[in-house]
Amino acid sequence: MKAALGLARRGLGKVWPNPAVGCILVREGRIVGRGWTQSGGRPHAESEAIARAGAAARGATAYVSLEPCSHHGKTPPCAEALVEAGIARAVVAVEDPDPRVSGRGTAMLAAAGIEISLGLMREEAAELNAGFFTLLREGRPLVTWKTATTLDGKIATKQGESRWITGELARERAHLLRAAHDAVAVGVGTAVTDDPELTCRIAGLEPASPVRVVIDGRLRLPLTSRLVITARETPTWFITRSDASEERRDVLQRAGVDVIAIEPGEGDRPDLRLALEELGKRGITRLLLEGGSQLAAAFLRERLVDRIAWFRAGRIFGGDALPTAAAFGVERIADAPAFRRLSLTPCGPDTLECYARSD
Repeated sequence: MKAALGLARRGLGKVWPNPAVGCILVREGRIVGRGWTQSGGRPHAESEAIARAGAAARGATAYVSLEPCSHHGKTPPCAEALVEAGIARAVVAVEDPDPRVSGRGTAMLAAAGIEISLGLMREEAAELNAGFFTLLREGRPLVTWKTATTLDGKIATKQGESRWITGELARERAHLLRAAHDAVAVGVGTAVTDDPELTCRIAGLEPASPVRVVIDGRLRLPLTSRLVITARETPTWFITRSDASEERRDVLQRAGVDVIAIEPGEGDRPDLRLALEELGKRGITRLLLEGGSQLAAAFLRERLVDRIAWFRAGRIFGGDALPTAAAFGVERIADAPAFRRLSLTPCGPDTLECYARSD
């Protein structure tokens, strides 16, 4: 099952709006087939594993990271494919909360006389597809806030210098994070100041660059920005207020930008919760929030940060430097968003700490 989860991770950022699934077929102690959900969401993991196993799938045990689907969509049901392949046993990590599937996939297998084991590595499997689960349950993508700071939580010196706080290994890991997410988002302030590309710049992973999202309530990002200039090469979505300039919208759309109008929220921003719901309607399951401090504070205030990927370097900038999150009104400890640490990974001289929301 651990190997099946490893295969499933290959699909993160590539299979939305589908879940990322891994499947391994084992017969007489030997792996006879393996598969994972392919880019675009199909073929599914089970079909891939069955195709590779061929006749050896008969009598095998299938280790599947998510309950096999039981409904007809763009592909036939995976549960039906496993039955037809003649597997003898299915070990399933976690149930699929999709109402079209939930419990029906395992029931279809059981009705065919296949032995079912459910719950092996359930927590790990649920975390892997937390984005897909969040979309089904809350109608929005899972939001992971990524930040790179000093030990005292600063993202720039008092003069605004920020490149580079962390080292090369940490920056490469950050690009891998982009590749594992469906979309990456920044606020217009960061987009203006840094003029980022927001692509995955690791050799061989360039096609894995996510959809680029800019939250720009008044559409003030210059047309000369790299995000606009390259909008026809990499999908680029601007989320703006519904009362933003229609003329500006038209100009951006002619440049290849997809402009999404949302009801106004706080200040100059669109309503963030409605914005996430719109991303969910478009199939985004995993959103990587990269900055800056004002946008991070806004998401934290609204309790819209589900995970944190915190890169930390062994430097200290002091109290006059720019904090990773601007003030957002926490008056009591009990009011602060709370997170539990999932992992701590060395990245050369730096560290990556990952957290999940616990409040």
